[in-house]
Amino acid sequence: MTREDIRSTILEVIADIVPDEDLSALTGDVRIRDQIELDSMDFLDIIMELRKRYGVEVPEDDYMELATLDGSVNYLEPRMKEI
Repeated sequence: MTREDIRSTILEVIADIVPDEDLSALTGDVRIRDQIELDSMDFLDIIMELRKRYGVEVPEDDYMELATLDGSVNYLEPRMKEI
């Protein structure tokens, strides 16, 4: 997957978890939870959905790497390269 594919995938998963949120204005370098209504359970649902769909394991110690959209892409890029 390319970086853009990964970004699109993340946005798709977020849209599935919080369908009423407008994701069009999400900024890559600001915490996602600061930009949309996303509680800790929603965040965990996103991580679980990435694992379910793509087999990506994210250890709890790495959750902060996924706080921003850019951080998520950077973290997931090497793990999703072969997908």
